[in-house]
Amino acid sequence: MANLPQAERRPEALGSPDSRSIATEPGGPPRAGPHPLSGQAQGVARIALVLALSALGLWVLHPFIPALVWAVILAIALGPLYARAERRWPPGGHNIALPALFTAAVALVFLLPLVVLAIQAAREAHDVMAWARSFEKTGIPVPDLLARLPFGAAPAQSWWAENLSHPAAGSELLHRLDNSSVIGVTRSLGAQIVRRAVLFGFSLVALFFLFRDGRAVAAQVLTASAKLFGPRGERVARQMVASVHGTVDGLVLVGLGEGVLLGIVYYFAGVPHPVLLGALTAVAAMIPFGAPLVFGIAALILLANGTVVPAIVVVVSGFVVTFIADHFVRPALIGGTTRLPFLWVLLGILGGVESFGLLGLFLGPAVMAALILLWREFTQGAEAVEPRA
Repeated sequence: MANLPQAERRPEALGSPDSRSIATEPGGPPRAGPHPLSGQAQGVARIALVLALSALGLWVLHPFIPALVWAVILAIALGPLYARAERRWPPGGHNIALPALFTAAVALVFLLPLVVLAIQAAREAHDVMAWARSFEKTGIPVPDLLARLPFGAAPAQSWWAENLSHPAAGSELLHRLDNSSVIGVTRSLGAQIVRRAVLFGFSLVALFFLFRDGRAVAAQVLTASAKLFGPRGERVARQMVASVHGTVDGLVLVGLGEGVLLGIVYYFAGVPHPVLLGALTAVAAMIPFGAPLVFGIAALILLANGTVVPAIVVVVSGFVVTFIADHFVRPALIGGTTRLPFLWVLLGILGGVESFGLLGLFLGPAVMAALILLWREFTQGAEAVEPRA
């Protein structure tokens, strides 16, 4: 022991506590080792890391967030139907056939109307081109509707004849649409179509996986909300899901019903293209006070053709159908499911459409339902608010 080097006889070399924090290098001074952070500092670091990664993930995914939200909404809306089909035909080991079948059905529901509209537009394109050539050569003749105006018929006919009923007016108006503007509009429209098609395809892919793994995803979401916010988080999540169900029933299904009923009225009233106008009415009826715009246009078309009584029938029928749907059917479906007063449902829909576009039809009422639930828990206590599955 007497011949051992001096460094080996130090307490640090014999495993003393100081040896964990001081390291030596041959020929160099002592070097301090790493000290672990305190528990509070580690917690702050973990929170900062989670926030940074979440922000980075949202930045990466932000072009596809609307597609993901649409997939979630469709999965929630079709969840009961899919669960019923799953009980009827239990999935096999791979669980691919049933999700693929439901995803294909959703794709057909969205794509078939677009195909019908494209075919109808192609059929009408020839007539439009023929009308444009005639307009360029002879101008637009004075319509008979101006002669039947209750007042101002003569000045209106005179203005039309001076400005639109001669070939020079038609040529001047058509030549304003030069090739550059047409090409620019075509390119912009094509880019938008391609972008929408890509997002729609991504929504379908996400929807397939939500159908396949929906139970696991729902369980994870409920577990995460319970860990983060306690029982209140799970209640809010269930309330938002119920709001989506109620909104789908109250907006989409009721809107489709309005479109079918008014499409039948259009057919018997003699409105041109009643199926197309019925489909437009169904889409517009999903937005409160949107249907009157479409059946008002249908009534104006009938008035332009000189049929006054059918136009009155269309307007009266439209107001009766929309009044019953907006004041009786929708409040019962949406308010009964979400426990929301119809005023808040209406504000959620209109504000959601203003903020998020078509997605706002579903996001707006869901947000309002969550806020009303939190308000009721705050004012009445959690015991007074029953969670709704």
